Amino acid sequence: MATRKSPDRHIPDRHFPVRPNLDQLKHQAKDLLRAVKQGDPAAITELRTHHPKAIDSAGVKPEDVKLADAQAALARSYGLPNWPRLVTACRMTDAIWRGDVEAVRALVLKDPRLLHENARGTADSNWGPPMSYAANVGQDAIIAMLREMGAENLQHAFDRACLQGQIETARRLHAMGARVLPGMVMGPCETLNPEGLAFLLELGAELADDHGDRLAPVALLLQTYCRGPESKHRCLELVAERGVALPDTPVMALHRGRIDLLEAHLRRDPQLVARTFSHEEIYPPELGCSPDHSLALHGTPLAGTTLLHICVDFDEIEIARWLIDHGADPNARASLRKRLRFVPDESTHEYRDVTPLSWGERFHGPGVYGHTWISQSAMQLIKDRGGHE
Repeated sequence: MATRKSPDRHIPDRHFPVRPNLDQLKHQAKDLLRAVKQGDPAAITELRTHHPKAIDSAGVKPEDVKLADAQAALARSYGLPNWPRLVTACRMTDAIWRGDVEAVRALVLKDPRLLHENARGTADSNWGPPMSYAANVGQDAIIAMLREMGAENLQHAFDRACLQGQIETARRLHAMGARVLPGMVMGPCETLNPEGLAFLLELGAELADDHGDRLAPVALLLQTYCRGPESKHRCLELVAERGVALPDTPVMALHRGRIDLLEAHLRRDPQLVARTFSHEEIYPPELGCSPDHSLALHGTPLAGTTLLHICVDFDEIEIARWLIDHGADPNARASLRKRLRFVPDESTHEYRDVTPLSWGERFHGPGVYGHTWISQSAMQLIKDRGGHE
């Protein structure tokens, strides 16, 4: 099979969407061309940076730039080698989302290399080649067709189906020969996917990472960047059913969504709703959470906050409502200091004497593509109950 020539190691500065929109990308290329022709310095710099051919540093002549130049630069800014590959990626991913078996087949027949390349066309993509990409969105007919055409990424497709909670797809892939491998439970723990986690446990997966660490999945459930309170509650109950001893603390009751346990803590400690909590109380080291505060994937700074501040982060609307109903001050103040990791801005930020609302407004997210790490609905509830900045 012919292999596609590896492009030069060009560093992209844009994130190519999981489901790219070709019409929008065409508009972006035209906007870039227009800005270059108007002599916009930022647009000219972008063209120089990403165009595959060296451009005279003495200056670009706007009248000489063509749409093809803008398209080439735009594609490379997204991490693709050229504009035609970007177009193919858009058509492939769109066909998979729509479940258009024949369109996917036609693309692969035209260029068989697509069967093994990332569907999004970028060098790095955890959504994988077309069969894995289809597993993410539960397109079983496309998976069957691609398998018949020679797709080999069966195991990765199975892993992605479990991670995304596409259980019927995962069952089919397992029947095709995919296996449960050590550490696979970490995927649904990262994405807070109780269906995927329960399915893997049903198949006999060990609740541990690929090194056999039985606390690693629990730590990931607590520290992941993903948000979804109901899903998180169900995942934590699954690990508790497997014998993991979750501590009887107010913050763990919040993690689990257990208002009944919070009520018991409030009876023992009438000042509970005003208390602040340390990082170790929120992310217990005894459950495998990292001792390095900056390595916690939760994204938002939480040490030194009240339970109400924590609700703003974890989207715990019902618990926020319960806390306020039981005397929590919607304007309780706390001071926070945090350096986030693995995000565009890794500098240390301080938030002094902030209310839950002002902290949410000032937090320096969004951090990584697609994540804000702040619950707007919880903030609105606090505002409705008298909270202010």
